[in-house]
Amino acid sequence: MSNYITLVLKIISDWWWIIVPFFAWKIFIFLYLWWRNEAFDKTYKYIVLELKMPRDVIRPYKAMEQVFAGWWMIYDPPDWWEKWIDGKYQISMTIEIVSEGGNIHFYLRIPEATRNFIESNIFAQYPDVEVSLVEDYTLKAPKDIPNNQWELWGCDYEMTKPDVYPIKTYSQFFEQSESLLEEKRIDPMAALLEGMSKLKPGENLWVQLRLKPVTNIDNDYVTRAKKETSVLLKRTPAKASQRRPIIQDAFNTIAFGYQEPEKLEKKEEIIPSEMRLSPGERDVVAGIENKVSKPMFECMIRFIFWGKKGAFYKPNLKNTMTFFANFNTENLNGLKPWGRSITKVRKHERYFMNIFLYDSLLYMVKRRIWRQYMARLYYKYPIEEKKFVLNIEELATIFHFVGRTNVPAPMVQRIESKKSEPPANLPIM
Repeated sequence: MSNYITLVLKIISDWWWIIVPFFAWKIFIFLYLWWRNEAFDKTYKYIVLELKMPRDVIRPYKAMEQVFAGWWMIYDPPDWWEKWIDGKYQISMTIEIVSEGGNIHFYLRIPEATRNFIESNIFAQYPDVEVSLVEDYTLKAPKDIPNNQWELWGCDYEMTKPDVYPIKTYSQFFEQSESLLEEKRIDPMAALLEGMSKLKPGENLWVQLRLKPVTNIDNDYVTRAKKETSVLLKRTPAKASQRRPIIQDAFNTIAFGYQEPEKLEKKEEIIPSEMRLSPGERDVVAGIENKVSKPMFECMIRFIFWGKKGAFYKPNLKNTMTFFANFNTENLNGLKPWGRSITKVRKHERYFMNIFLYDSLLYMVKRRIWRQYMARLYYKYPIEEKKFVLNIEELATIFHFVGRTNVPAPMVQRIESKKSEPPANLPIM
């Protein structure tokens, strides 16, 4: 018996490494793709463009939808060789709204190769917007935040329901019309920009919206939407029961004036399930189907509020939370801070560890979200990000070009005079 045990132990000691790949293959694939993505990323140069709003914006929100529809065309998924050998990934872009001591700026961070394409889609709908190449504003910030001088608070956002449910869009804020005057529109960005303009010197609020175009092949949102609508349309089938003679049913009807319950249930099945929906359920089904019918982006929303400890006034971050709360509805969907990303350590979780290591754990949480904001690339830190899909109508509601009449925040960088083309008959020297 001892000889057998010795033999088994010998086999295990010599061949234990064969089992390792079966348990470590996911980790290996993740690290391999990360390595290849990093190599591909070095071949791509990213630039930052600043957008300056015109004084008056008379174009409807539908125009911003067309801008996002054009931006969706950066969709260029890698094939097998490009993904596993070259490390290519679907490129993304970020929209960033920044307040530095009350001065508000709008930025786009995009691959340099897409600049002409991105700008042409903007000018096609908003010819008065000014786009200029600027230095990345994040390079001016201290690299070691938080520290003894600077404080930080931030979070990512998630959806309150599955992401195939739509959020509140501009069509629900007001009746969309080409002739609707700008001052009659209800703009959800007004609260955000007004709050950002109230920041004091030494306070900074950065909002980041990262966009990656996707299809149902990349993110099965159409399939998931059909499952959600089928649940809403489905009704509990009538329970199977033993058949009764027709004469007995006729006698019961004549003598007692009623029919068997199963007969009534079978009659109800003649009516299509769509006709039995309540008005609220019908709106939900229509909302889901409308959402997945338009071009879709996989998105990540994050904001950080940071500043000098003497000037850092934490309640100012409520302005940003109020902005995202504008898009919430009880019957459809909404946006809320993702609990795992909030720069907070809950002492009741892992009680003794969080009590004695509270300061160290809180510092690590703040450093993590600071690094993630700077990275901006979706393939970095994939476990710690919350991503969901938004269509072009939802994105046009969250971000669009605003005029001074509707959003009078004084610190928004604007163009005070219009640029015009030279006369066609101007002589050339």
